Amino acid sequence: MNTQVEDLSPVKKKISVEVGADEVTEEITSVYAKIARNAKLKGFRQGKVPMRLVKQYYAGQMEQEVIGKLINDTYFKAITDNDIAAIGEPAIKDSGELDEGKAFTYEFHVEVKPEIENPAYSGLNLKKEIYTFDDSVVDSQIEQMLDSRTQNEAVERDDVQQGDFVTIDFEGFIDGEAFDGGAAEDHELEVGSGSFIPGFEDKLVGMKRGEEGEVQVTFPEDYGSEELAGQDVTFKVTIKEIKAKVAPELTDELAQEFGADTVDALREKVAENHAKQEKQRIEEDLKERLMSQLVERNPIEVPESMVERQLDFMHQNITGRLKSQGMSLEMMGLTDEAFRAMYRDTAVKQVQGSLILEGVGSAENISVDDGEIDARLEEIAEMANAPLEEVKKYYASEDAKKGLLAQIEEEKVITYLLGQAEIQDISKEDLEKEKNEAQEEQE
Repeated sequence: MNTQVEDLSPVKKKISVEVGADEVTEEITSVYAKIARNAKLKGFRQGKVPMRLVKQYYAGQMEQEVIGKLINDTYFKAITDNDIAAIGEPAIKDSGELDEGKAFTYEFHVEVKPEIENPAYSGLNLKKEIYTFDDSVVDSQIEQMLDSRTQNEAVERDDVQQGDFVTIDFEGFIDGEAFDGGAAEDHELEVGSGSFIPGFEDKLVGMKRGEEGEVQVTFPEDYGSEELAGQDVTFKVTIKEIKAKVAPELTDELAQEFGADTVDALREKVAENHAKQEKQRIEEDLKERLMSQLVERNPIEVPESMVERQLDFMHQNITGRLKSQGMSLEMMGLTDEAFRAMYRDTAVKQVQGSLILEGVGSAENISVDDGEIDARLEEIAEMANAPLEEVKKYYASEDAKKGLLAQIEEEKVITYLLGQAEIQDISKEDLEKEKNEAQEEQE
């Protein structure tokens, strides 16, 4: 077998393979013999068809099987013999004629990681948001917690206001005639929720408890019922009961239901959680700025197969999060194809970033030792509240362990780069202003 390698791009190689004539003839003879054992032609018993007829009638089958076997038996050897670190599946691009006594040639393309020599990563200048504590956020979050415990209670006032929950009887008429499905008793409705016909809820505002009034609305043109679509309707409405949301008073007893001993302890807990989330957000933002600078300084072509794998990961991650919230891509107006098109540029940048970090790690001899792996496994077990042995068992597989090693190494490289970078602290307001100005320049 002879091979020839040609670089098509920094991330793609063409390998031309020539299989010797003797091997080709041997394989053709072997396949014809196998076919002959099961060949069936009119006038001959199974397995007794003369070889000349086998070759005449089964040449296409033979060619397909032989070419497939010759390629499968040689392409991997061609890759290893030439020390090509291929990623993804090879793509067969062309194959020559198959003839006894003649060599067989074919070519295939494989993707490889780009060689990142001397990556530019010194002298990085980054801006980091200054963390500032905002006490109003604590008040807002506690208010949301209290809102989750609100109850609807009857109000003393007699008039309906936006946000009230009313119990009503109603009946609808078109040109003075009642229509099917247009009436109900003791119907509960949140005023302002938009759950009823457009305009109906707004016209309840100001009506009195016990009052019977008329509400005139027009059904939307695209309403589900053709008989009602676009029709002017008059509803006779009676307000029977008015309720409003009432939030409970924050007491030590209620604070205990939220996992704190006292009101002060609850405020402290909320403040700590908020501070932790904000500081984590700031650190993630700093890392994104670091990655953006690295990608800008090191423009590299990336293998398409790596981009596709990253898109697969992003798709799985986002659809999983949506599913946990009872949602889907379709509910957001996105098909799988539209999702991949929308996030393609992001996936390319993420792959570029990972490859550059790998190059920096290699240049700085940054590696991961067994102790760091054990520590990370313990951390994962603690966060997942899972037995350590089960976690170790999961990461014993080659793919899982490889992924964990890459993750830890990336984190170490990022930590190293942040330690070497010049970091300027900047207020959140100034940072937002710079972002907006940069967006305006791009537009």
